[in-house]
Order: sequence, then structure tokens, then C-alpha cells
Amino acid sequence: QVQLVESGGGLVQAGASLRLSCAASGRTFSSYGMGWFRQAPGKEREFVATISYSGRRTYYVDSVKGRFTISRDNAKNTVYLQMNSLKPEDTAVYYCAGQGSPFRTSTSSSEYDYWGQGTQVTVSS
Repeated sequence: QVQLVESGGGLVQAGASLRLSCAASGRTFSSYGMGWFRQAPGKEREFVATISYSGRRTYYVDSVKGRFTISRDNAKNTVYLQMNSLKPEDTAVYYCAGQGSPFRTSTSSSEYDYWGQGTQVTVSS
């Protein structure tokens, strides 16, 4: 049974940084791409960042490029999202997600079969 558990959310002021973590269990972590998505109140869930199974390839939504960094530690079965220069528009529930098929990387939520419970990030102005 695959489980994803996020941590690291919180309330910060604009310009601050946060690092989200997602601990995975239940399958061979190093074989699967991982992603972060977010959902703001009244909006649809959107892609934020993804990282390939090896960590060599990463992709970001344009609005976070240069501010957010996704990384993974396959020895610790953990994926991270370092968020710098946070803006009020980054306020959302952030979800960690795991690809359903091995060795794939995708920005589409439909290709992710496993989801964490979400962690709230609130950025005040």
C-alpha cells in the first residue's frame, strides 16, 4: 500500500521561504516520478513541479520558475519542494503525488495514482 505523507506547510509572510517534504512508503520509490500540485480556494488543482525517478529532470509551472525547487532523496524515500520568495498567490493546499507507472515524468495529474493528504501553505501580504 503506497502512502505519501507531506509536512512543512505553515503561515509565512510574503518573501519568506518554506520547505515541504513528502515521505513515501509502500513501493520502490526510486522507480517513480514524483510531483507537487496545489489547490487554492475556489480554484482547480494545478501542477506545480515534477521530478523524474532519477532526479535528473525537473519541470515547473511558469509561475514558480526561479523561486521553487523540487528535489528528491531516493535513499530516504522523500521528495522536497523548496519554496523561496513566497507570494500571497502561492497560498494553497499543496499535495505530493506519485506516478502510477514507473520511469515516467508528467505534468498531468491524471498520470498520478497516489496522493498525500495535503499541507496548507498560507502567505500573508
